[in-house]
Order: sequence, then C-alpha cells, then structure tokens
Amino acid sequence: MIFDLDRFIEDCRAAHAADRSHKHVCEVVRRAVSEPAAVLKGLGEPKRAGLHKVHQSNELTILNVVWAPGMTIPPHNHEMWAVIGIYSGREDNTFWRRVPDSGGKVEVAGTKVLCEKDATPLGQSIIHSVTNPIPRFTAAIHVYGGDFFNQARSEWDPETLSEGPFDTQLALRRFEAANDTWLKTQQ
Repeated sequence: MIFDLDRFIEDCRAAHAADRSHKHVCEVVRRAVSEPAAVLKGLGEPKRAGLHKVHQSNELTILNVVWAPGMTIPPHNHEMWAVIGIYSGREDNTFWRRVPDSGGKVEVAGTKVLCEKDATPLGQSIIHSVTNPIPRFTAAIHVYGGDFFNQARSEWDPETLSEGPFDTQLALRRFEAANDTWLKTQQ
C-alpha cells in the first residue's frame, strides 16, 4: 500500500465537507495510520521535531507533527476539534480541566497513551499536554477543524498551571530546542 498525500488531503476535505464534526475525518486518519509503513514511505522517516504543514485553510489544517525523544509540550487547547493519528512511536496525552474559581488554573483530568496505528479525536474544548516518552522520534498526522495557525487559544505554564495566550512562535521554538537537545545526546 502506498500513502498518497494529495489523496489523503482530498479525503479529509471531502469528509469534512460531508460532516463538519471530526467523525468522518477520524475515519480517514484511522485508515491512513493503519498502514504505518506506507505513511512512513510517503512522508519520510522522521529526523527532526517540528510542526510540518501539509494543508492549511480556514476550514481544515493538516500537520505532520514530529516529537523529539523525551519532548514535552505544556498544557494547551486548540479551540477546535482535532484528530490525532500515530504512524510511528508513541504520544502520551495528559488531559486537563479548568479549576473553578482559580483564575484559569487547570488540574489533571485523565491520560491517554497513543501508539502506532492509534487514531483518536479531541473535542473543541479539550486541554492537553503531550510527551514523547520513548528514545526515538514519534510521528503523527494531526487534522484540525479550522485554521490551526490563526486561532486564538491558550496554554498553561507547566510549573504554575496559570493560563496565558498561546504563542505559535514559542511553540515552534520548543520544537527547535528539542531538536538541539536531541542532537547533543547524539554527539
């Protein structure tokens, strides 16, 4: 089986047009990651952490997200639904909920481990943090029900758990810092 990126984008767009929820898109992602070797062949072996744009529009954003070994992203929300499909490695998600009358702080609400071939939806109001706990890169297809890069949203300080605005440039710098850390371990 060969993963055809253009076909995948069109299938996601058609699924989203048929149903604005994540339901049909999740099935498209689930089918794709059920053949991880094909996706690896189509997208390439992950060698650097990053948020790699595959498709971006007002209605749908598709990213090839690569997590460096040991990398963690602090709690954040998307303000839109998302579908995550793992095609290599493992992604540990911690889910958070707002603490009433705390000024925006969050507390742990649950966890979910996603492994190769797993695909799962995240609702519009989900707050989560992500860790790659394994000593190799983790790669995933993320599909968002909107323009991921132009949506106001929040992130929470990993120490104080206080809410602040999400900064896309800071997020991209975190991926670069994770690459630098990983490279140092390879020397």
